[in-house]
This record gives sequence, structure tokens and C-alpha cells, in this order.
Amino acid sequence: MPVVAALAVAVLFTGGCSSSHGTSLSGDPSESATGVSESPSPSPTPSLTPPYPTGASGCHDNKGWTAEESGEWVRRVVDTPKENYRGDGLRVASMPGYNGPLCRKITVQVEFWKLVYGVANGERLADGTRPDYYFDISRVKRVELRADASVEQKIALPTSLYATDRSPCQGGLVSITVGKPLTSKELPEEVEVGEGEDRWSRGTVDFRSKRVADFELSQPSAPQVCSPDGKPTADPADVPTPGSQPTDLYPTDLYPTDLYPTPDRSFDIGDVLRSPTP
Repeated sequence: MPVVAALAVAVLFTGGCSSSHGTSLSGDPSESATGVSESPSPSPTPSLTPPYPTGASGCHDNKGWTAEESGEWVRRVVDTPKENYRGDGLRVASMPGYNGPLCRKITVQVEFWKLVYGVANGERLADGTRPDYYFDISRVKRVELRADASVEQKIALPTSLYATDRSPCQGGLVSITVGKPLTSKELPEEVEVGEGEDRWSRGTVDFRSKRVADFELSQPSAPQVCSPDGKPTADPADVPTPGSQPTDLYPTDLYPTDLYPTPDRSFDIGDVLRSPTP
């Protein structure tokens, strides 16, 4: 296996917060009639049970929820940028009676991260094989929410992070975390580097925290043209797509060139080389 390097993690902090209050809608219980009928009545279609129904107080009791239970609820109400069909941004949905609202608000961190990719072995670019990568990660924006799904909330995307003309070496990552902001020890050691990402591709990000309820990866457009310091060295149109050309080691008549070799993750060298804590 090739040794894959990465830049050390550098974390930048910015922040904001918002909170909301509201009430839920509830319907009156239906009454069943009794009597004699000459012909049987058709059975009513059973209704789906809401995962977080409201009680007499108009909210769903979440007292004593574990971090896992809170995270599962957050996954239901948060639409990441690709999932938000209403437009750009991250959306916190509100469906009173279905997902609450909750009786106790949950603290949620929405953090946007800039990923800068570099090629670890630039000499392999010429033959079209897939190179190894490393990445640098830094926080661009953080918004703290006190969420209970009482009203819909929306968070705007950082313009530079999602710009259409951003560097081909730059990627974006949004994480949705329950509780406090992520620390450097909870950031990912590995991030997927793939080809042909479609609109609904989530990618693979190895966060070192179970508090991360959801995430979404926006990969760089052409990491194969990037220098070790994360800057483009060529026009992406002039550099073959990784895996598109045969090699002497893996000829096309024996193996598919898009599978051999297949390094598909980038690594943080700060974690690889860091001395273990006594």
C-alpha cells in the first residue's frame, strides 16, 4: 500500500446562533359510530404513526434522550445543501405533529469546513493513474442552533466555499453535530476522493466522533492537477482523468483501468506522524 500524506489540521473559528419558539397543531380524536347496517363498511386505511408525536402539552417529551437519540432526531429534521430542494442553504424542517416540536430544545452545531487537496505523488500524473492525496481542513463558518422543530430555519452557505469558480483543489464539507463544536481530535482522518460524483452522492468522511449526526461532502473538481501545497499546476482539461489510461503494470486487456490502482481516500498526515499521547 502506498503511504499517503496529508497537511496538518488547521481549525478556524467563527460563529453565530439562532433559536426559535412555536406551537404544534393537533387534531381531535375521531369517534366511531355503532349501529346495525345491512352491508359491512370498508375498513379505514390505517394512518402512519408519527415518529415524534406531540402529547397533551403540545410537544414531544425528549427528557433523558441519549446522544444517539438526539442525533437520530436531528437527521430527520436537517436537510443538507444537496437535499434542500427549496434552494441553496441548509434547512431545518418543521412538521408539527410529526417530528415534534420537542419539549426540550437540542443544541446543534452546523459547521462548514474548507478542504484543500494536494497530490502526494505528482510523478504519477503523466500516465493517467489515480494519484494519492492529502488534505488540509479549516473551519469557515459555525452556526449554533437551539432546535426543537417548532419553526423552519435556514442557514446560508458560505459564498466562497460553494462558489462555482472555486479552485479545482478545493472541496467543502458541512457537519451537523449534537452538543458542542467539533474539536481537532474529532475531525476526520480520511476523506473520500472519487470521480464522477453526482448530485446525491454523500461521499465517505471518517469523523472520529459519534456526536456527528449528519454531514455532506462537496469534492474538489480536479484534485489530480493539484501540487503538494494544494494549488493547481495545470488546466484540468489537459490532465487525463485518473484511471482513464492504461499503465504497464495494469494493462487494459487484463484489468479495468478505473479500478487498479484505486486509492480513494486522502489522509491527514498530522495524525499519521503525531507521537502517541503518554
